[in-house]
Amino acid sequence: MRANTAIWLMSAGVIFFASLVASEDDVSEAAAKDFMKSLNERKEKLSNRGSLASWAYESNITEENSRMKSEVYKEISKEQKEMWKELQKYDWKNFKDADLKRQFSMSNVLGTNALPDDQFNQFINVTEQMSSIYSKAKICDYKNKTKCDMRLEPELTEILAKSRDPEELKHYWVGWRDASGKECRELYKQYVVLKGAEAKANGFDDPVKLWNFDFESDSFENDIQKLWEQLRPFYQQLHAYVRDKLVKKYGEGVVSKNGPIPAHLLGNMWAQTWSNINDIVNPFHGEGTKESATKEMVKQGYTPMKMAKLSEDFFKSINLTAMPKTFWEKSILERPTDREIVCHASAWDFSDGDDVRIKMCTEVNEEELGVMHHEMGHIEYFLQYKDQPQVYREGANSGFHEAIGDTIALNVKTTKHMNKLKLKSSSQKSREDTLRDLLETALDKVAFLPFGFLIDQYRWNVLRNITTVDQLECDWWKLREKYQGLEPPVDRTESDFDPAAKYHVVADVPYVRYFVSFVIQFQFYKALCVEAGQYDPKAPEKSPLHECDIYGNTAAGNLLGKMLQMGSSRPWQDAMEVITGQRNMDAGPLMEYFKPLVDWLTDENKKSQVPIGWEPSKRSTCSCKT
Repeated sequence: MRANTAIWLMSAGVIFFASLVASEDDVSEAAAKDFMKSLNERKEKLSNRGSLASWAYESNITEENSRMKSEVYKEISKEQKEMWKELQKYDWKNFKDADLKRQFSMSNVLGTNALPDDQFNQFINVTEQMSSIYSKAKICDYKNKTKCDMRLEPELTEILAKSRDPEELKHYWVGWRDASGKECRELYKQYVVLKGAEAKANGFDDPVKLWNFDFESDSFENDIQKLWEQLRPFYQQLHAYVRDKLVKKYGEGVVSKNGPIPAHLLGNMWAQTWSNINDIVNPFHGEGTKESATKEMVKQGYTPMKMAKLSEDFFKSINLTAMPKTFWEKSILERPTDREIVCHASAWDFSDGDDVRIKMCTEVNEEELGVMHHEMGHIEYFLQYKDQPQVYREGANSGFHEAIGDTIALNVKTTKHMNKLKLKSSSQKSREDTLRDLLETALDKVAFLPFGFLIDQYRWNVLRNITTVDQLECDWWKLREKYQGLEPPVDRTESDFDPAAKYHVVADVPYVRYFVSFVIQFQFYKALCVEAGQYDPKAPEKSPLHECDIYGNTAAGNLLGKMLQMGSSRPWQDAMEVITGQRNMDAGPLMEYFKPLVDWLTDENKKSQVPIGWEPSKRSTCSCKT
């Protein structure tokens, strides 16, 4: 699974308004209901229009499509501002109807559209320039310096996953950052100023409060900090084990046995997931590994379309909704050969109840099968809440939206389900099989946690001016070392800007949602497994949580559907309670899922006398004040 999977949900990131006139004298609660009904209807059309313009650009990156998208956004922004002025005539904070009050409250935040026209236009221009730099970035081949057509997808991603030559990996790691992030540094400084202006225009003194608005909690930052502290010991055991294996693979001249891990050696351009080095670190090899499953997919003639059909089949099997006809007609499941597109996998809701799409440059492998389930999870959420008023057509919070497909993908990874797909042939699992599979899963799910946590920690620091614009690179690596225990393969200076080598940073997409989703997906998974009668928390040894597969279980599907249908009509705590019976984010189910691996890693590291934690990096990452 790729945690960096993006979702374009027009109604989530930006609320659209229309120009509907309300008399100053006629501002009763009854009139407000009529006003909100009309507003939601108009918002559907505006959201559809904005999504179509964005899709046109992202599926065909041209100057003309960029210009058209900007024009549409400007027109929508103008209508929003007019509507917002009308909305202020209603004393909605004193309404007796709680649902109406909630709709007004959620509609009162404009996001970037609250900016004055000149700043709004500048914001669109800056983010489009950064996204274009990212999407079009190409670098030169390691062995043939005259071949300079290497793109992130699929070439660089595949090389980072498969190469075991540290110098080659270093070349592509540095090259990608030179071609993408470094080119965005000055633009990002403009972006930071505009985000501060956006917060003030929406009535927030602290830009981070606007950033986390959809989590509806004053204690949110403290809550996720506590979750990370709960998970950190497990991550440190995994980090220590992986570092030891890399020392044995590459030698202490490349990897320090006590220091941070060089970020280019972990199988991923951002070192956010480590499963691509499973062959180096996993001692339990066999036909259950991801590599073996991928070989079987290729052997069986899997295509992106077949992967999408398999994903749909899972949702249908638990009594959820099939993909509409337009999904199959309009989705992009493979990279076109005749034009540039934004290849970053994304799910799209066009706000008309029927038009939903995936855009994805799919590769045939087990990882991408997980990504397909993730994206279709977004689509299923769209379809389940389509009958809600437009203002509620979003996840209970953005983390919920990211978690749904991953919850299903946890089922798909099980031996039971892989046997159904004929991608594994063994039906009985030994202890070694269990540890092999859990370690491989942890290299995705657990390795990701500090990365998912720190991306927005960094951006919050920038927005609050804790990180100043002359320390953008320096402070980035301070956080990557502090939380991930990583270091760059070469020295970095303030002429670099590595954060912008990540899609979500240049595209203005919040990232803490992924950290949240990686925690709550295990809460959802456990709750659905209990509902399906496949897991008893009081007797976990009888049927371990990590072996549960709810495929075909309509009771579990109905429970999930009940929560999905709520959209954002209630606070996320209410939605959490519907599916799990409790109201908090909790890392307990994740630890429960991985318990056999936690115990094994702790014992292995102790037996091998592997140091836990990391000493400060000797690599220079600051050409600024420390």
